[in-house]
This record gives sequence, structure tokens and C-alpha cells, in this order.
Amino acid sequence: MVAERVEAAVPPHAARLLPLLGPAVVAGVAYLDPGNVASNMTAGAQYGYLLIWVVVAGNAMAWLIQYMSAKLGIVTGRSLPENLGQRLTRRPARYAFWVQAELVAMATDIAEIIGGAVALHLLFGLPLLAGGVITGVISILLLTLQSRRGPRPFERVITGLVLIIVVGFCAGILFGPPDPGEALAGLVPRFADSGSVLLAASILGATVMPHAIYAHSALTRDRFGLLESGAFRTQVLKATRIDVTIALVVAGGVNVVILLIAAANVRGVSGTNSLEGAYQAISAGLGSGIAVLFAVALLASGLASSSVGAYAGAEIMHGLLHVRLPLLMRRLITLLPALVLLAIGFDPTLALVLSQVVLSFGIPFALIPLVVLTAQRRTMGDAVNRLHTTVLAAAAAAALITLNITLLVLLATG
Repeated sequence: MVAERVEAAVPPHAARLLPLLGPAVVAGVAYLDPGNVASNMTAGAQYGYLLIWVVVAGNAMAWLIQYMSAKLGIVTGRSLPENLGQRLTRRPARYAFWVQAELVAMATDIAEIIGGAVALHLLFGLPLLAGGVITGVISILLLTLQSRRGPRPFERVITGLVLIIVVGFCAGILFGPPDPGEALAGLVPRFADSGSVLLAASILGATVMPHAIYAHSALTRDRFGLLESGAFRTQVLKATRIDVTIALVVAGGVNVVILLIAAANVRGVSGTNSLEGAYQAISAGLGSGIAVLFAVALLASGLASSSVGAYAGAEIMHGLLHVRLPLLMRRLITLLPALVLLAIGFDPTLALVLSQVVLSFGIPFALIPLVVLTAQRRTMGDAVNRLHTTVLAAAAAAALITLNITLLVLLATG
């Protein structure tokens, strides 16, 4: 009887759409990875509310990009790497594209493994190298769940980790609220100096992530397969828009909150340009309980995003090289650089921020082909992008590329 009452309370159209949700939540965890935490905490600690507009703009771009990626997988029944692998018929071109995509996957893993290692160090005092190994092993177990049990159990586990991330990162704003006027002023686009441009590129690299673009098309392919034009595909695309909206409202909200907490509570505090220093400052200013929640959320972020990043890396290799390596071997390829950095004692927070800048430079290689493919009627049929969608996506790509060129010039002359 209870089940009947609940079912009756759900509108019929919602009941049809709910089972179709999920892939965007998995892809969206890429926007909640430790690189986001490092970039947004550093931005808030160093520049206060100045770069809120970058987080908001990046999230708006991400909505359009992730929907196009999901749509590509649904309409063609192939992931973005698979589509590219079919079109790049010359082997040197395919291998060159794969090399840059693989470097992006490695940069992704650096952020995620180091973030998990730092969290385990903060919570349990584990050495960073041991924490990195543990994070990598758990990500392998989560990937095994996905490969053996299918997408739905994997989606449920990742959704559970996302809930932990939301609670852990957002709890602090209740005890250290931001200044509303300054927060609103942070929505006005501007930079302060070359350092703020560097952080803006880092934030965008953490927000519009290349591996999330590759992964989302594969996630919808795995969930739905190839869907022919018709009423059901229209329904799936509608559900996908809702799915992407939910995922990115959550991710964008958490990212803004992280920056607001840093701006309101740790701005100018010595050492807050590191995750460990931010943890200590949060503990001193907001209490040890909030700091522990922050560390738990950081750990959940590292575990969830590392699994999704490894999934994307495997798809990149399969789609472009037509090769599927054993899970353990594939995982070690992108895990090794992060573990080497931890072993040699490289500053973990600096590694996190720089990894996001690398991701920022990988965006055009994923985004431009996505825009081109989804604008082709021979590829997408009646689901081809409308003109304004293509124009907006092209404008987003142009803005990201311009920012990256500006950053290169600043780094070369600075």
C-alpha cells in the first residue's frame, strides 16, 4: 500500500523519466574532483570573491558541453573517442591524438590520486604514497564493479559518494557564511593580475574537463546503446537534459560554496594555498568537526573521480587505438605519474593546481571535435545541433582557447 501511494504521488511523465537518469551524475563527479577543491580553495584564499564568475561561467559552459557529449553517445551508439577513431583513418593522426588525450588522463589522475592521498593523510596520518596506493586500489575495485555488474550499480555507488561530497564541502558555509555584497561583486568578470589568470585557467580546467567530455558519451552508450529516431529517443534526450541539469547544479553549487568558504574564512591566512593548510585553517576557524567533514568529502571526491577518470582513460585507448588492456595494466598507466610525484615529495597542492592547467589545455582537443560531430547532420540525423547551440558551443570553445593562449603569453613573459 505504501508503494502504491508513493507511485500515485509521482506524476506519470516523471515516473517514465526517473529510470533514465544517472549517467550525468557519474560524469558530473569529474566536476567535484580534488582539483576543483584545490583550485577553488586557492582562488578564494588568495583572491577572495574575485573569481566566482569564472566558476559560474565554467559551469554554464559545462552544461552545454556535457549534454552534447551525452547526445552523441545516444544518437550514434558510439563514444566520442570511438567516433574519432573511425574518422582519423591515418594511424599517425590517431596516435598523436591519443598521446595528448593520454597525457590529459594522466593529469586527471594526478589530481584525483593526490587528493585522496592528502585526505587519508589528514584523517589517519597515512604517508602520502600509501594513501595514493590505497586510493588507486579502491578505484580499481569500483571499476571492477562497473565492468562486472553494469552501469546501474556503479551509478548508485558514485551517487552515494556525491552525497558525501556535498555534505562535507558545504557544511562549513553554515558556520562561516560569506559576505553577500562581496559575493555578488565576484560575479563581475575581471582579473587582478597574471596569477588570477593562472587560477582562472585552473578553475576552467577543473570545471570543463576533457575526460568528462569523453566519458559522458561512453556512459550514455553503455546505458542506452544505439537509439533510433523516435518517441523513445526523444524521451531519453529529454531525461538527459534533466540529468545534466541536476548534476551540474549540484557540482556548480558545491564549487561556488568551496570558493565562498575559502574567501570568507581563510583569505590571507598563512599556508592556505595548500589543502593541508586549508584544513588547518578551517579547523581553527570553523571547528575540528567541519574540518573532518571537509577531509571526508575530499576522500570521497578522490575515490569517485579517480574511478570515473580511469573509466574515461580506458575508453580513450579503446576508441582511438582499438585496444582494450587488462584493467590492472590500464589503471597503472595513468596511476604511475601520480605515485611518482608522491614518492619524490612534490608539493601536492601545487601538483593539483598545475594538473588542472594541463586539463585546461586539453579542452580544445575534446571540445572542437564534439562541436563538429554534433553539428553534422550525417552523424546526428534529426538530433543535429540547432544553429544557436553550435554557435554557443563554438563561442565557449573560442573563449577557452583564448584564455589558454593568454595564459601561455603571461607565463612566457612573466
